[in-house]
Amino acid sequence: MKETLERWLSDEITGWSMGSFGAICEFIRWPGDAPALPADRNAGWFTPRGGIRFDRTEGLTALAWDMPSTKSERFFRHVEFLLPEAEALVPQCKGLTEIGVDEDAIRPEDRDMIIFDGGLEQKNVRFCVRTRDPELIAELRANEGRGYFDPQNSASAMILGKHPHRVSLTAAGRVEVYQKIGGPDTGWKSPDGPHTHLLPKLLAAGRTHSANTPIPEGFLPVASLHPASPFSLPDGTERPFCKATWRHYAELMDAHRSAEVTALRASLAGGATHDSGGPVIDADELPEGSVPPQGRHLRHAARVWDLERKLASAG
Repeated sequence: MKETLERWLSDEITGWSMGSFGAICEFIRWPGDAPALPADRNAGWFTPRGGIRFDRTEGLTALAWDMPSTKSERFFRHVEFLLPEAEALVPQCKGLTEIGVDEDAIRPEDRDMIIFDGGLEQKNVRFCVRTRDPELIAELRANEGRGYFDPQNSASAMILGKHPHRVSLTAAGRVEVYQKIGGPDTGWKSPDGPHTHLLPKLLAAGRTHSANTPIPEGFLPVASLHPASPFSLPDGTERPFCKATWRHYAELMDAHRSAEVTALRASLAGGATHDSGGPVIDADELPEGSVPPQGRHLRHAARVWDLERKLASAG
């Protein structure tokens, strides 16, 4: 797994994230940026906008999965890196909690900064802020023990105004974001490249990952690889289907799909048929308490296989 991670961490068009359902840090190289630099510890890279580092590779399992878009004849691809649940768990702090000096920061120049756990109580990630700003440090300390979204937590507003580093810590490593927080200072848009999402509505679901992600029982995601889209540019601009980008990840996806999906795709390639019709079910949009239909992951996988064959043979 170490070789796989190192191979794709060095790939300039591949994105990464570490987080939970509603609290996530993303690392993306941005066109025109200075080349990323390798971390001086373990497997990782950083740019002036953010960084990623894996501190653990032993025991990680990769799971590749595809899902058709609910809105168009397109599809998404992902690779999740998993650990057994007992090994993926991280400390869960109730309310803001000072961790201390972040001597494990990716960049040496950040290793004097103070890092605070945001107190979101997520099983598979500690979503943190990091700073050396004395005013913000004092405010964070004054609000220790208060929930991030507690109306009495005056540190939350200061965080939004001072834009400290955000850091996701998992059992596998960390993602750091150095850019501004999407909010009043950015026109409520996430900045280009590395950025964070902190979404109370999703956090309220109490899930470690999207219901669309076919994580096997007994495992938790600790990192995600996001293949570049063959349908759009990094800024979201749509483009005709790019076969080169699609093929770029073919070997990675084929090597790490589940045994069920691998067998399904092999049977389809051999001429078998499978029901891939009907609506694409976005389980995250189902009413609370609803149970997603059984077999939808295989039906979605068959739909993606059909789309790939059609798009690859066009033109």
